[in-house]
Amino acid sequence: MDLALSPEQEAARRSVREWVDAVVAPAAIRNDREERFPQEALDGLKRDGWIGLTIPEQYGGGGADPLTYCLVIEELGRGDANVRSILSVHLGLVAGSIVRWGTSAQKEQWLPKMASGEALGCFCLTEPDHGSDPAALESTAVREADSYRINGSKIFITNGDIAGVALVMARTGGPGARGVSAFLVPCDTAGFNPKPIHGKLGLRSCDTAEIALDDVVVPASALLGEEGDGIKVALSALDDGRMSLAASCTGLAQNALEAMTAYSTQREQFGRPIAGFQLIQELIADTAVEVEAARMLTWRVADLKARGEKYTLAASMAKYYASEASVRAANAAVQVHGGYGYVDEFVVGKLLRDARVTTLYEGTSQVQKLLIGRAVTGISAFT
Repeated sequence: MDLALSPEQEAARRSVREWVDAVVAPAAIRNDREERFPQEALDGLKRDGWIGLTIPEQYGGGGADPLTYCLVIEELGRGDANVRSILSVHLGLVAGSIVRWGTSAQKEQWLPKMASGEALGCFCLTEPDHGSDPAALESTAVREADSYRINGSKIFITNGDIAGVALVMARTGGPGARGVSAFLVPCDTAGFNPKPIHGKLGLRSCDTAEIALDDVVVPASALLGEEGDGIKVALSALDDGRMSLAASCTGLAQNALEAMTAYSTQREQFGRPIAGFQLIQELIADTAVEVEAARMLTWRVADLKARGEKYTLAASMAKYYASEASVRAANAAVQVHGGYGYVDEFVVGKLLRDARVTTLYEGTSQVQKLLIGRAVTGISAFT
């Protein structure tokens, strides 16, 4: 794999980095403290065209390649993982699924609105009793002539209270994965009722919602793919979601590395900067290596996707490693900061809280290990 970036990729990374440093990062601690949604960042994503980054140009998007997308997501994750979550769910999970599975009419209906930011996307898979086992989900979609009536509930839905379109997985058939279908549901449809979730450990300024689906009626044309394709749609979306999350975790770990390096070169103990102590340098060196490893694993996923090759396993590896590495990096940054790392005067405490959830969503670390193990051995540990 050629690791050299094109001039266009370098320009995209530089542009978003400058904006993140000027607008996103300075507001991150305040937004976290107040559980305040980063509206100024969303406005910037729309204004500068990042909101439609990977949507095909024919629908008004940027048509960006996978590596450019990862570069942008990494920079957003470096500045504030809450802002990253808006874009990666909107593009990676929802818009990407419409591009991959949608009819011409569905693409014409939704992609231009998503490219401009008029309609954000949210991904409604997880339920209160079904997270790691989505094939057992209980939400139902009953066919009624030329429509479907959807009932059920979803939990931990990013963008759930601000989205314009929801990609909803619901059961149209019998038990198991083959009974699940996917639907594109306008969020202003009667019976689509989001309720914001507050009091989270991390990602406190991210829009996260529980969604009640109470007799939500959509036309049959809202079906994405065929009946029974719902889990296929979801898993293909999660391949992109895991690539994006790996990029975000790399950015968060990079922030932790930069923070601990800056602090340790300025903070003095025993008459010299603490960066001069061997055990501090060990924390910094370990983190520097892990950041580079996470970045390369993520770029490998982007390269495979760009080549049109299968990248499910690579995405699981990148997501597993980068998420766990981001927790280690943030924890090391807190340690280097000592007592100051435990108050929100510095960003490192926020980084640790934001990193922690990345080992849980879009497939826990334990699920990723089982996926990797199945791919390596040919034997499934799921059943």
